Order: sequence, then C-alpha cells, then structure tokens
Amino acid sequence: MPTKPRGRPKAFHDKTDQNTVQALDRALGLLSTLAAHPGLTLSELAETSGQAVATVYRALVTLQWHGMVESEDPAQIWHIGPGAFRIGSAFLRRTKVVERARAAMDGLMRDTGETANLGIEVGDEVLFLSQVETHQAIRAFFPPGTIAPMHVSGIGKALLAWYPTEKVQGILARKGLERFTSLTHTSETALLRDLARTRDRGFAIDDQERAEGMRCVAAPIFNAHCEPIAGLSVSGPAFRMGLSDATRLGTLVRAAADRVTEATGGQQPMT
Repeated sequence: MPTKPRGRPKAFHDKTDQNTVQALDRALGLLSTLAAHPGLTLSELAETSGQAVATVYRALVTLQWHGMVESEDPAQIWHIGPGAFRIGSAFLRRTKVVERARAAMDGLMRDTGETANLGIEVGDEVLFLSQVETHQAIRAFFPPGTIAPMHVSGIGKALLAWYPTEKVQGILARKGLERFTSLTHTSETALLRDLARTRDRGFAIDDQERAEGMRCVAAPIFNAHCEPIAGLSVSGPAFRMGLSDATRLGTLVRAAADRVTEATGGQQPMT
C-alpha cells in the first residue's frame, strides 16, 4: 500500500512562478502595503501595488471576509484587521522571549525613564516585537511590527556584534549600508570597528545613526547555544540620553538582557 506524502513536496525549494499562487501573492502584498500605512483608499492601493482597481477590490473583499482587513466608512479607507493581528500573534507564541522580557522591559523603562524595546532579526532586518513606552512627552516610538536596518539600529548592532563573521558579511552584502544621517556607518570597516567596541563593552550604541536627535543603547539575549536571538534596548532623544550616560544605561540594559537570557534557559558566551 503506497504511503501518503508527508512534509514538504519535492518542489519546496523551487520559488519560480509556477510554484507560487499569483492571487495569494498579490493579496499578501496588499496586506504588507496596508501594514506600512495608517490607511489607504482603494485607488491608492491600486496605484501603489500596480494592480487594477477591480483586482484589488476582489482581494480586499476576500481578506475582509477573513478579518484580515477592514474598511472605514464613509471614506472607504482600508486598514489591517483584527484577523491579521490574531495570526501575527501566533508568531509570538513560538518563543518565550516576549513573555519573559516583559518584566525586564518594565524595569528598564522605570529605571531609565526611556522607552524599552525588544527585537529580533528577520530577513536581515530588525523586527520589533514589543515596547514599553515612557511617559515623557518626547519619546522614541517603535510599535510592534516595525522593521529597521541592522546597521543603524541599537538592537541590530547588538546582534551583529555577536554573530559569526560570515553571517555579518552575508547580511552586509545583501542589504548594504544605506546612509540615514551624517553619523551612519556607510563603510564596512567603520561598522566592524564599532561592532568590536560593542563586544568589548557588552552593549551597542546607536548614536543618531538612524534618526538625528535620537539615541539607543542595546544588548543581546542569548539562547542555550550562546547564540544571540533577540535584543533589548532603551531609546530616547539625544538631549536626555547623552553619550556620557551611555555607560550607565548600557550597564542597566545589559543586566536586563542577561536576566532574560537566564529566564529563557539561555547561556552567555564565554568572553
């Protein structure tokens, strides 16, 4: 009796057009576009995606049926729906880091007076998973789902600093070193020098490298194999977070990250 096929089909690694569902691909593209904007009209979505209005509308109605998008009357502005949140939340359940990091993030916000963030690397970029906002009027804001280039993110540099050399080089080759401010590291030599300093002191500093007037201090969280799997940070305006405060803040962030490492069964690498 023939056995039933299990696991991946033979064409699993074949990503050519013949093995993709075009309508699904376009619908997921619309979801990504909506996620990046506070709301878009049907015509704006069609223009942004390069698809016909009728095609976009059919995809939106299907997504709406599953709660993935919703329409705001009377202007007919489309937004991400609660169904997308429920499915996205399932990703967070794959790891104990988000749950175990919450207390550490609350403590960091209280101790530093600045916003605390948790992020991981996905697709060569930093994906922010959680945030505890400060009550200050002027503050950093990285809502869950925000992505950032690794070379201009405190969490990104904290991860890169403990990644194997070949992995760092691969990320830099694929993503490059885009300039955001006059302080952005746009040469590999400069960035690698910064990563070496990060390892020596135990935490990373984003000194207005992504946004002028904003600083961030971050430290890595490790798994049981001493591999960096996430990063914890505090971020805020440069006028409150001076470079002279970096050592004090870095010590607090590293201690908090180490507590999360321990709470999730991780182990810090030998220095």
